Amino acid sequence: MTLAQYAMLLIIGWQTYNLARDAGMSVGEASGQLALIGLLQFVPVFLLTPFTGLAADRFDRRNLGRLMVLLQLLCAATLAVFTWREAIGLPVLYAIAIALGVTRAFSGPAFSALAPNLVPKAILPNAIALSSIAWQVGMIVGPAVGGVLYEIIPALPYAVAAILFTVSAIALTFIGHVPRGAPRSTDKPLRQIHEGLVYVMQNKMVLGAITLDLFAVFLAGATALFPVYARDILQVGASGLSQLAMAPAIGAALTALWFSFSPLRNNVGVKMLGAVAVFGVATVVFGLSTSMPLSLAMLFIVGAADMFSVYIRQSLIQLHTPDDKRGRVSAVSLMTISASNEFGDFFSGSLAFLIGPVAAVVAGGVGAIVTVAAWTGLFPVLRTTRTFDPPDELLEEKLPEPTTEAAKEGA
Repeated sequence: MTLAQYAMLLIIGWQTYNLARDAGMSVGEASGQLALIGLLQFVPVFLLTPFTGLAADRFDRRNLGRLMVLLQLLCAATLAVFTWREAIGLPVLYAIAIALGVTRAFSGPAFSALAPNLVPKAILPNAIALSSIAWQVGMIVGPAVGGVLYEIIPALPYAVAAILFTVSAIALTFIGHVPRGAPRSTDKPLRQIHEGLVYVMQNKMVLGAITLDLFAVFLAGATALFPVYARDILQVGASGLSQLAMAPAIGAALTALWFSFSPLRNNVGVKMLGAVAVFGVATVVFGLSTSMPLSLAMLFIVGAADMFSVYIRQSLIQLHTPDDKRGRVSAVSLMTISASNEFGDFFSGSLAFLIGPVAAVVAGGVGAIVTVAAWTGLFPVLRTTRTFDPPDELLEEKLPEPTTEAAKEGA
């Protein structure tokens, strides 16, 4: 599924930028179109997040995930048809961006909250690392395959994505019943949504970890400007665009692989802050680079540092949140991730429109470094957290561990 998603997103950005440039827009104006694509993906997540988190806590998380995969399949098929008929235009790409934002809003909390129900808590960090490997492999292979297929037949990446979404939908049907904690609240839906938001605001560990990623990646996100660098700065074309997209994914995948065999155990808070600082520095160097090898090296470091931070952050959030609130807390986390990614794309594209792409990327990297310094002071719990161990009250939570019978049903 991830492979299909990232192959599709890469080509959407590439088509958007090229359609804008071929229509006579300047680099800055075309960057603004990339900004709009990011904004259109973010708005549905922002508006729907409170309700999608509640849905993940109240309904079968497996069914929500299955439905969203089918909707992504419809998006891929639509893009394939329009591209094949050479009828693709910016309005179609805008509409699909909105639809993908809706699927992301619902599928993110469902899949994220489902994960702790599938494995024992003791090995959840390892499971997150393994899941991240699969995710990162998709991020590596997806752009690589997408760029190559696009050069063969422009509609081919979307057609392949549609096939992969079909395979994902079928695979999800094999997940049987999983144990879940009983709902603790009988409040009305809006009251439960408020309860989830209050929990995030009051838990300084969860709030600090979520917002650190929000502001750092929001400011330093350079991925939206890859088409600009590929076409007009590094001048490496569609194949080079694939390499730029692959480099951070390779760094992230290797980092996740390392954690799957050698999980972190000590000083996790300080290491998370340090990883975000490295992320910012590497982004600054990438922004200034006019050398393809140096750019790829910096993006590799960006991906590795980001995965280092993600691994710690996700483990802390999942283990420091009771099961009956995981859907809502995951939804809040998703909204901040989307804000840092999709809305960050809007910010980066808009800033590139105003001051140029290079200055925008460099300023974003500096912003990430400043964020680390600020969060070190604002959230002391981040730098004092030593291990992933949750509070005592969560250790006492009565949630059945996955059993052999449940595993048999899932098979």
